Amino acid sequence: MESFGARLHRAVTERGPLCVGIDPHPGLLARWGLSDDVAGLERFSRTVVEALGDRVAVVKPQSAFFERFGSQGISVLESTIRQLRNAGALVLLDVKRGDIGSTVSAYASAYLDPSSPLYVDAVTVSPYLGVGSLAPMFDLATAHGGGVFVLALTSNPEGAAVQRAVGADGRTVAQTVIDEISQLNRGAEPLGSFGLVVGATVGDTGHDLSAVNGPLLAPGLGAQGATAADLRTVFGSSLPSVLPSYSREVLHAGPDVAGLRAAAERALAECRTALVTAS
Repeated sequence: MESFGARLHRAVTERGPLCVGIDPHPGLLARWGLSDDVAGLERFSRTVVEALGDRVAVVKPQSAFFERFGSQGISVLESTIRQLRNAGALVLLDVKRGDIGSTVSAYASAYLDPSSPLYVDAVTVSPYLGVGSLAPMFDLATAHGGGVFVLALTSNPEGAAVQRAVGADGRTVAQTVIDEISQLNRGAEPLGSFGLVVGATVGDTGHDLSAVNGPLLAPGLGAQGATAADLRTVFGSSLPSVLPSYSREVLHAGPDVAGLRAAAERALAECRTALVTAS
């Protein structure tokens, strides 16, 4: 199967460098005039798919907002994934899983095995049991053309205490994660399948991303405070690998389909300008 990195490179070339989240939290459902139940969840998700599935490169459902409704919510998530894939979007499931041994293998099977009803193009994972503990994720992704995005430098204030802690070799925890993912992507063309999550609000990171050779997911744009112009400060020379991610900034334009499309187009235009200006 074609690698995730190759598919992502093509999708961004064809549709533009934009990822849009599906984050149906209670406040957003209410904003759309929808009930905070499975029916509202289904209507919300179906509308986002209709508006963006055939035009955005990557769509990122946040699993937690589906899981909170139990098995019926997971059923909606499975349906949403199928609809997005049928519309031609790459699906990045935001689950931030991380564990060891047979448990992380089970997570890998749940999301990266084509036989699973939750099969997606890529997932987010947490490396804080050690990057090596995620090997089953990396292995199954490689076998089936999937992708894995590893948390590195997140924008929440609590993250810095762990991510910027310095180890015995003088590297921060985040730089160690960055370096290990860089090794996994070595020699991949046109882009590695293993990415990093680096918040768009973190400013000048002081970390070296130059050897990653994989996608750099940049959440935090729009309603969370960062602008497309901030990408230049955060990523510098690594900007060509950045996948900007918006959620509320786009979703607040719903439930009108035309409004959602217009908001996504504005976000994409801002990102194109920032990326081209810095290139």
